[in-house]
Amino acid sequence: MRRPRVLAVVLAGGAGSRLGPLTEHRAKPSLRLAGTYRLIDVVLSNIVHSGIDDVRLIEQFVPRTLDDHVAAGRPWDLDRSHGGLRVLSPFTGEDGEGFARGNSDSLWRHRRSLAEAEADLIIVLSADHLYTLDLSDVVETHLRRSADLTVVTTQVPHDPSAHGVVEVDADGTVTGFAYKPQSPETDLVACEIFCFTASVLLESLEQAHAEHGELGDWGEDLIPHLLGTGRVVEHRLEGYWRDLGTPEAYWQAHQEVLDGTSARLDDPAWPIRSAQPQRLPARVGDGAEVRESLLSPGCTVEGSVRRSVIEPGAVIEEGAEVVSSIVLDDARIPAGARVERCIVDIGAAVAPGVHGDGSAITVIDADGNAHRPED
Repeated sequence: MRRPRVLAVVLAGGAGSRLGPLTEHRAKPSLRLAGTYRLIDVVLSNIVHSGIDDVRLIEQFVPRTLDDHVAAGRPWDLDRSHGGLRVLSPFTGEDGEGFARGNSDSLWRHRRSLAEAEADLIIVLSADHLYTLDLSDVVETHLRRSADLTVVTTQVPHDPSAHGVVEVDADGTVTGFAYKPQSPETDLVACEIFCFTASVLLESLEQAHAEHGELGDWGEDLIPHLLGTGRVVEHRLEGYWRDLGTPEAYWQAHQEVLDGTSARLDDPAWPIRSAQPQRLPARVGDGAEVRESLLSPGCTVEGSVRRSVIEPGAVIEEGAEVVSSIVLDDARIPAGARVERCIVDIGAAVAPGVHGDGSAITVIDADGNAHRPED
């Protein structure tokens, strides 16, 4: 039996508005993860470790902030003449005004590039989640079940309404899909990893566009269309999975990294590949206190750091205190400052004083202003 040709399509164009100041001036997938990685590294590493070497990266919002890091796919050995990583740049015109209005619309606008790949299967993945998944297992489920669409699912007991909620029958056939419903019927959600039979996806995009006039997000058109016309099944992800799309979730994921309860980032059999920062090792001063924390290359710690992640180039001065926080690249926490349950943006110069109160997550922007974005 011929091995199917698989194309991976990474959706990396969203503005990430739920993350507030952290993504006002950068693409969400370019955001740091656990000190030396970026969110985009997770999905690309899962793809290449699964044996897929034909990848399309769809960009839209502030693409330059992602392009420098992706570097034509070099960190993932995807810089090649045949297959490899191709960036699909944002564009307007032809089929509508403005940029893409959602995931389905983004695929519609790039449908010709997807068709040119001549793939048998197209796996579409978002770029803002933390997990480990061998996509060849998803392909096996898709082929074994003779599916038109296989939805990767997981159980989220807390607030499934923030996701696409999936209903399945006893044999794993998807019977319903509701995108971010107010009153979800189940805690089973879509991980935003979808394996399509390529011909079915391309035909369904054409049909859904003809029916609706314009496309939006998954739950508005494409998936309901396939539920009515095709065979849709689930592939259950039993391990760790977290959506990092809000400040609370982004912060919580880092606490789980510190606890060792997140997806393993240093598994030698499944490492997270990345373009690593070219900086000196971290420097810890004589009077510094560091406990249960991650220190990134180029950071300097002279003060107190507990249960925190200090990113490349960040400075914690003597007399400063950082507790349960994430301090992003080149930010400075001065003497006399205490930050707790905070996310400090890139390059921020934090003022002396108390920031955060140990309850809701506080985001401190690059100008030093504090925000509590709605989750």
